[in-house]
Amino acid sequence: MDTRRSANPALGIAVFLLIAIAGLFYVKWSPYYTRAWVAADSHSIGTSILMGTADSPPSPSLRAAVDYALAYGKAIWQAMVLGLLLGSAVQALLPRRWIARALGGTGLGSVVAGGLMSLPGMMCTCCAAPVVAGLRKCQAAPGSAVAFWLGNSVLNPATLVFMGFVLGWQWSALRLSLGVVMVFGLGWLLNRMNAISGRTIDPAPVQALQAQAQAEASEAGVFRRWVAIFARMTLRLVPEYIVLVLLLGAARAWLFPHISADVDNHLWWIAGLAVAGALFVIPTAGEVPIIQAMLSLGMAAGPAAALLMTLPPISLPSLAMLAASFRRVELATVFAGVVATGLVAGGLAIALGF
Repeated sequence: MDTRRSANPALGIAVFLLIAIAGLFYVKWSPYYTRAWVAADSHSIGTSILMGTADSPPSPSLRAAVDYALAYGKAIWQAMVLGLLLGSAVQALLPRRWIARALGGTGLGSVVAGGLMSLPGMMCTCCAAPVVAGLRKCQAAPGSAVAFWLGNSVLNPATLVFMGFVLGWQWSALRLSLGVVMVFGLGWLLNRMNAISGRTIDPAPVQALQAQAQAEASEAGVFRRWVAIFARMTLRLVPEYIVLVLLLGAARAWLFPHISADVDNHLWWIAGLAVAGALFVIPTAGEVPIIQAMLSLGMAAGPAAALLMTLPPISLPSLAMLAASFRRVELATVFAGVVATGLVAGGLAIALGF
């Protein structure tokens, strides 16, 4: 038993709450409040990070890779630091039994808890990934961890407000309704998959968890352990993350080769852009100016709706960052579920006359 943390967890909990509240206020809540007023006044929150003011992404090149990585990094670096701090703090400062009790169940209740806990975070998929990894280390069930992961971006209250002012409130309603199904439906599905297969909550053996807890209790102090976990997570996650962002920045023109009125409501375009959106990486609310720019160039509502549901929740970098936290079949299920939701969104946008 981790007697040190069990005996006196109050200080660690207080520090975690301070970091979470102060960090989210500085990085998310305050800037997004100001940005909402800008969106209401100008019906815009900036230019498309995908292609700027041009009518298509730049050709694949080292320059395209670096330019995108710099623009993306400028937009998310503070949130990424906060995500790493919180992801390591979850493991070092919070009692593991609390997380297991709240998020470790295999029923719908833990999935709902994970989704609701995501709402204040409002992180992009990659910045939420370190926190998800920390939750999984602390025996959060796959479904509740996935609900937290997807809910950060898909159910982001600020993005829904931006979307309403910029694209129209019908787009916000589509995003919210399908987002609820995606977040809680995929979370429930992953928990059912694990229950049917008879797997435990955490894929690590019980003996390994007990040995880890004993090792944690023998360390000099909880804050030293926090620093050590933060350093390990940073060295493990950030290098591959940077490489994949560079590659996607260079490959923009391949993933989104044609943006014009020729991109109609044909199933081919909806499916192709749904897959591209699930692979590409954007900052929080980046889908709003991207879709606004694409619609202004004449792209049809079906492909735009597919991107609405697939650009935010996952990306190739975030999938890679969580490869050690979930089984391959679980991540494949999440990917397929996100793409399927994008196809449904495209169909609904056409049927509803968006």
